[in-house]
Amino acid sequence: MTDFLGPPPRPIRLTPRPALVLTVASLLGLAMFCWPLFTHPQPTAAAHTIDAPFVFMATLPVLILVVLAELSRGGIDAKALALLGVLSAVNAGLRPLGAGTGGIELVFFLLVLAGRVFGPGFGFVLGSTSLFTSALLTAGVGPWLPFQMLASSLIGLGAGLLPRTPRGKAEIALLVAYGVFAAYFFGLLMSLWSWPFLAGTSGDLGFVPGAPLPENLHRFAVYTVLTSTLGWDTGRAVTNAVAIVLLGPAVLAVLRRAARRAAFGAPVTFDRGQL
Repeated sequence: MTDFLGPPPRPIRLTPRPALVLTVASLLGLAMFCWPLFTHPQPTAAAHTIDAPFVFMATLPVLILVVLAELSRGGIDAKALALLGVLSAVNAGLRPLGAGTGGIELVFFLLVLAGRVFGPGFGFVLGSTSLFTSALLTAGVGPWLPFQMLASSLIGLGAGLLPRTPRGKAEIALLVAYGVFAAYFFGLLMSLWSWPFLAGTSGDLGFVPGAPLPENLHRFAVYTVLTSTLGWDTGRAVTNAVAIVLLGPAVLAVLRRAARRAAFGAPVTFDRGQL
């Protein structure tokens, strides 16, 4: 029945300027993940702690710019901020249930569904706040955290950009396919940033500074397939697919009902007789 009402309102409606900022920031973020292919890092994990804070500082201003830009245009209100806090808390609570054991991670399926319902801007912000909150809860703060936040934000952003017309089984199939893609995408990015420090700069899987790009890409492909894709990423993909199939229809209905009842962006009025 809700399908006949049209798509629910989105808490963060991206106008051209913040949309441009978000696009540029996403492209720069992807470039930061690909740094091993274009730089000559030191083969020590400690060296990466130097540039990780810079990624963190590059991520947070993006979130602030999105929120402030939309606040200045009346595109986000207290209801949207409250919803963001609730979903971030739920995701933070879900993450320790799997704790990444065998790739079982429950944080991403809700991120995909929320990004689907509430749009790319909300999905981007929720991706970062969810991973940041869960890291505080599980003591998972480290040089990898800003990269996890950015990768999750890109997943939430992509979920919000999926075609809006599919409904019913077609929509669930679309979200399952995206959930599987997101699982491998997250693992690929996280492997890429840490590859030179975990594999070193020697051997068949190591990063070779100054080597031709195709050679390093081949080394990385073999490395990520053996260390991440066949294990953790596949477990994450299966978890996402099963969770979306079993819980997706109900969660989507709840989120859409909440979006319509919240009436994001509608002016708040008071009855003088109630004051």
